[in-house]
Amino acid sequence: MRHELQMGEWVITSDNSAAIGEKPHDVVAASDKITAKFAARVALLEQWAAGSDPEAILLHNFSGETQWNRYAEGIHELFAEIGIEAPKIAGSSETNMETLQSGLAVTMLGRRREEINSESLQWFIYGMPLVGKEVLEKREQIADMKKIYEALRERLAAQIWPVGSKGIAKEAEHLFGRKISMAAEVDLEVSGGPASCVLIGVRPEQIESLKLHFGQYVFPLEMEAPR
Repeated sequence: MRHELQMGEWVITSDNSAAIGEKPHDVVAASDKITAKFAARVALLEQWAAGSDPEAILLHNFSGETQWNRYAEGIHELFAEIGIEAPKIAGSSETNMETLQSGLAVTMLGRRREEINSESLQWFIYGMPLVGKEVLEKREQIADMKKIYEALRERLAAQIWPVGSKGIAKEAEHLFGRKISMAAEVDLEVSGGPASCVLIGVRPEQIESLKLHFGQYVFPLEMEAPR
């Protein structure tokens, strides 16, 4: 994933969602609140992955004027579940044209708080790769945002990398610059949807504490030797 734009100390991240929501022609039926919450989840994880925290949120609403409040509510719910205050939200709604399917984008602007050092880390997957209806049906398998936030603040996790639509294998190749292998019970190729799972880099002395912190759905990444 990692699509952030860096401008000096500023980090800009964004995620969008289409054909997911409450309109009759949507491909996946989900509440508008949940849809916005997961789009914000991705943008927030990318902020954390870049070592920054969001200070403002732009909401781009293509669904209609009535959806705005439900989308904003979903974003606020995400931050409330983590236990932190949501930044101010501004943006725009499409009110000139009535769309047949739902669409929104969430953009976050944050300021870098620290540099990320990836050296001498061991990597794990937290959560299962899920997409579409699976995200709604298997919520217990989704990486918990509050636990991720606490792990970063308590220095149990040194770095995170959210997994997107290209799957774990492609994200790991991008991160490490080479192919990887890992436990067979986790599918490396399927989409991670709205970052239902994340890669977590941990210092060796913190591995056991990290496992205890996250509990279930933590899987080690086993690197192939470079060729």
